[in-house]
Amino acid sequence: MGNRTAPEWARHWQYAELPGLDLLHARYVRHTFPRHSHDGFAVASVSGGVEDLIMPDGVIPVRPGMVVMINPEVPHAARAGVPEGWTYTTLYPSVELVSTIAHEVTTLRGTPGFAESHVQDPQTAELIRNVHLAAEAGNALAADSLLRIVVARLLGRHGSRLPSRSARDSGAHTAARARSLLEERMAEPPTLDRLAQEVGTSPFALFRAFKSAYGMPPHTWLTDARVRNARRLLEAGRTPAEAAVEVGFTDQPHLNRHFTRIVGVPPGAYRHERLGRPSARKNVQDAGGSLA
Repeated sequence: MGNRTAPEWARHWQYAELPGLDLLHARYVRHTFPRHSHDGFAVASVSGGVEDLIMPDGVIPVRPGMVVMINPEVPHAARAGVPEGWTYTTLYPSVELVSTIAHEVTTLRGTPGFAESHVQDPQTAELIRNVHLAAEAGNALAADSLLRIVVARLLGRHGSRLPSRSARDSGAHTAARARSLLEERMAEPPTLDRLAQEVGTSPFALFRAFKSAYGMPPHTWLTDARVRNARRLLEAGRTPAEAAVEVGFTDQPHLNRHFTRIVGVPPGAYRHERLGRPSARKNVQDAGGSLA
């Protein structure tokens, strides 16, 4: 049996020589990621254990040798697939970075993305880990080269043009209007009933339309959006307490809980990395938060 009491550690950081990229190297056992999405892409490989990746079309057991590719704004969740958890490395390239590489080395135009969410590809999985190793060693040339090789290789084999995000029907249009209102009033959002009135529909119709458009009900989407905004504020130098108030969490403990669940590290550790105070991977409980 696996050891569910083993320490969990994580490092979520940026390498200054690779703009447009976030990196995460972590081991999780008890931690579960709730349904969320990203502004950019996520490309990951597991080096130990099993991750259960929960995508819109089902659960994917991600094992060593597999590569995960998640397009922007695609809702997903994750949890340990075995008692001992999983260890993995993730690259989070921005839409701009992926688009630049796609235009240089592929015939894809428009917004490029990936047609598959996972593939068995041990060589590329190893390359993803090598991007991390090069960045951690401060080898900018190797890290940049390997990153571009990974993205170009995956786009060449599994690339596709992402569909337009334009509203296709009245439900999608209603959901988009509701999303805009939530973005405007993130700190003091309306009730579901009030929100439905403002977009001209019923609460349950709005709930269904929003979930269909964004893969999450409005309240789940709002929590995810608040955490995204908190990340930007922390990167700009705000303290976790300040960020919590500005994005609408009732207090810092609420930010800590939701931020750690979604991002994988506590807001204090995330801020330290972004303000140029890097530290080696460490037990997240030592960084001021808990993944339990």
